[in-house]
Amino acid sequence: MPPATAPASPTTSPPCQARVFVVDDDVAFLRAVSRLLRAAGFRVVMHNSAAELLADLRPDTQGCVISDLMMPDMDGWALQAALHQADSLLPLVFLTGHGDVATCVHAMRAGAEDFLTKEAPQEAWLAAVARALARNQLELARQAQLRALRRPFELLTARECEVLQHVVDGQLNKQISADLSIHERTVKLHRTHITTKLGVRSVAELTRMVQAAGVFPQVTTSAEI
Repeated sequence: MPPATAPASPTTSPPCQARVFVVDDDVAFLRAVSRLLRAAGFRVVMHNSAAELLADLRPDTQGCVISDLMMPDMDGWALQAALHQADSLLPLVFLTGHGDVATCVHAMRAGAEDFLTKEAPQEAWLAAVARALARNQLELARQAQLRALRRPFELLTARECEVLQHVVDGQLNKQISADLSIHERTVKLHRTHITTKLGVRSVAELTRMVQAAGVFPQVTTSAEI
């Protein structure tokens, strides 16, 4: 069990809204870990079960999760699957009383942020939490940037989105006209609306914008509008 007194300070200050969610059915251990992390300046929320944690989370929750791997009813693996299914951005650090290489490798391959034994020194605990919180902040920033990149595409109509996909796939106006069963002049009009709304001048520029926003899975063109 990590010591609960005189912990080292975290290398960086945790974000003010970020919380460390600690999940363990061992109440005594749960409290000891919480005291350690709080003394280091982290905001801590304790949960006795994975189900209790999941009920407490919201889509905009910031922080990370430290969870015991072996728990009754819902173990750490099931919790990890539930977080993944919910598209949670919270990094997960697994705990175990009897760590082994195979379990650690499996946890990391399954997407866990880190893997700690309960006997790990306090420095390892604090470092793992700091890394998990930093990763969460980076992912939140990445998601915010992605939303900003995608926002201009919300101005497009459904038909303009169809035309856009054909354009970035490298099709000519007459090909788009045939595929969508619309007049070629209508295709040109849609393309004008698209470039105006998105503020671009060429297909190359449009393609870069689409790729950055991840609007379509594949774009392969360098032609000019």
